[in-house]
Amino acid sequence: MDVTVKIKRYDPESNNSDYVWQEYPIAIDENATVLDALIQIREDDDGTLSLRCSCRSAICGSCAMKINGQGGLACKTKASESMDKDGVILVEPAGNMDTVKDLVADFDMFWNKIREIEPYLQPQGEIPEGEYVVSNESMLHLSAVTACILCGACVSDCTVLEVDKSFLGPAALAKAYRFTADPRDGDEHGVSRDRLKVLGQPSGMWDCTRCNMCVQVCPKGVAPMDRIMAMHDQAIEAGYGNNNGARHADAFIESVGHTGRLDELRLPVKTVGITNIPALLAFAPVGWRAMTHGKLPPLIHKSVEDVQTIRKLYRRLEQ
Repeated sequence: MDVTVKIKRYDPESNNSDYVWQEYPIAIDENATVLDALIQIREDDDGTLSLRCSCRSAICGSCAMKINGQGGLACKTKASESMDKDGVILVEPAGNMDTVKDLVADFDMFWNKIREIEPYLQPQGEIPEGEYVVSNESMLHLSAVTACILCGACVSDCTVLEVDKSFLGPAALAKAYRFTADPRDGDEHGVSRDRLKVLGQPSGMWDCTRCNMCVQVCPKGVAPMDRIMAMHDQAIEAGYGNNNGARHADAFIESVGHTGRLDELRLPVKTVGITNIPALLAFAPVGWRAMTHGKLPPLIHKSVEDVQTIRKLYRRLEQ
């Protein structure tokens, strides 16, 4: 099978510090993966190509990169299913991280965020005489999140990290859920109050925009966004609902539940509070740009037709 692998390359020691695209026309087996193609290029065509790989079985997570603009494991991605109509596959280093060389990303930022959430149990209740014993049922819901192989595909495609590098990111927050949902963590009732309080700070769990990219690209079904949403519920139940993130979520649900559509004009007011004048003034540039581009929401918010049906569904969900 003939294929052209177009690789976004970077050499920090060259005179040209910019990224350059380089094409490699090669012949590979029909069942070859993108990683097979890259290794063949390195071994047979260009020994200067740098990439990470190890297990070649979607276990170690070393070969995470962007393939046709989307994060994933090169060893798990079939080349035949990745080619465009011209037989071209685009390969880039993982996004939202610096590049060491070619397809090798610098994971320092990734690991620093993992360390920031303190990824270990922090029990605050009475220490048992023996080991901590929990039921199988109380741990089954953690089976998916513990499948994380820390490959960084979710971080690579996180749309929040593209604009805010201080955001904890989906990998770290999914790892945090592994502990907030563990009955051995936190107080005697298994509530991780201190941890949830910290995670609720700016750049924490409430900054997730729910774009679903992390769910889409995760090779192990961890579904980081779902874990972040679950921590929202945990935080509110623990009494940490008086913040912009929680108020934003409540205002969003209330608006859709009562009118059938989002009241975008009043959402910022209900999020930061009508008396928080500095925060409201900070929205002025956004409002001005929206108005000049014809995107300002209507001043009079109207309900959708048959809104009573939506209100019935809303009341049913509240029960």
